Amino acid sequence: MPTSRTSRSRPGHVVGREHEPTGPFSLPATTHSYLARAAESLRDAVVARDVPTRYACAHVAALRAAAALLAARACPAGSPGARRRPQKNAWVLLAEVAPELAEWATFFAAGAAKRAAAEAGSTRAVTEREADDLVRDADRFLAVVEQALGLAPHTASPQLCVLVEPVRRTRVG
Repeated sequence: MPTSRTSRSRPGHVVGREHEPTGPFSLPATTHSYLARAAESLRDAVVARDVPTRYACAHVAALRAAAALLAARACPAGSPGARRRPQKNAWVLLAEVAPELAEWATFFAAGAAKRAAAEAGSTRAVTEREADDLVRDADRFLAVVEQALGLAPHTASPQLCVLVEPVRRTRVG
């Protein structure tokens, strides 16, 4: 049976544990808490009536899912006397700790400014389509994180399974 080990590239650096499939009982309580909060934020996004709230809640859901994975895989590095390193945001840490999720990290990091604008009340920061797409992407990301943690992925909300009617073109003239 492989053992979980930590590799360190430099002192004070947060790195990932070798990630082998784990079960729900071997995960820290904070991981479960973040997953529950991510699901709650996703539900809030699904039922939000206004576009900025829908976008912001979806982005927060993804951020909480990332935090769940970080809580499970990241280990605080540094021994007594190690120098403090500058703090990194969750998306940078996620790409380091879970390189297989680097594209997701880049994607959600790119939406952080829009989320901030939406949370500040901007009605022009995001379109309805962007908000709806982000809700679906956050839902997919939460499932990916759950699988990466060795958990069964949640069932997507029926409200996310919206069939889009094809655009009908009419002839002019």
